[in-house]
Amino acid sequence: MRYEIVGKNGFVPSDAIKKYVEKKLNKVVNFFDAKLIENVRVVLRVFKEYSKVEVTIPAPYIILRSEVRDPDMYAAIDKTVDKLSHQIRKHRSKIRHHFEKGGKTPVFNPEFDLEAMDKEVKAANLVKSKKFSIQPMSVDDAISAMELSGHDFFIFLDEKNHTPQIVYRREDGDYAVIETTPQNIS
Repeated sequence: MRYEIVGKNGFVPSDAIKKYVEKKLNKVVNFFDAKLIENVRVVLRVFKEYSKVEVTIPAPYIILRSEVRDPDMYAAIDKTVDKLSHQIRKHRSKIRHHFEKGGKTPVFNPEFDLEAMDKEVKAANLVKSKKFSIQPMSVDDAISAMELSGHDFFIFLDEKNHTPQIVYRREDGDYAVIETTPQNIS
C-alpha cells in the first residue's frame, strides 16, 4: 500500500507530518483486508486561519473521502481519521454489500468484523420525502434559484443537454456543479 502525501498552497509536508499521517491513517486502512486498498491520497493545505486535510481512499467499488479544517494541522489529521472511521463504522453493511456485489468476499479484516458483532451502528431513518419538478436552466440561473431558496444545493436540468445537474455552495463560499452522465449497463 502506498501513501501519496502532497502539500498545496506552498506547504511542504515534513517527514514528521508524513509519518504522523501514515501512522494515523493506518488505523483506517487496517479496517479493510490488506489487499483491497492500494493507495491513499492525502492533500495538506495551510491557509492563514486554518489547515485543511483532504483524504481520498479509492477502494474497489467505493471511494472513501474526508475533508477537515482546523487551526492545527495535527488536529485536522486526527479529525479526518475520526471522520473516516465513523463513516466506515456507520456504513459497514453498505460497504460490504458494494464489495460483495463486485465479487470480493473478504472485505474487512477479521478483528474489525468481530468488533462489528458486538456493536452495530444503526442508520438514521428517512424522515422526509419531497417531490418537485426540475426546470431546464443555466448554471447561473440555478445558482440564483439556490440562493433564493436558502439551501446549499439545487437540482436542475442543464438547458443545453437536458441532463440533471446539481449546483452547490462549497465550504470556501464558491460554487460547484455536479454533472450527470448516463451509465452504460451491459
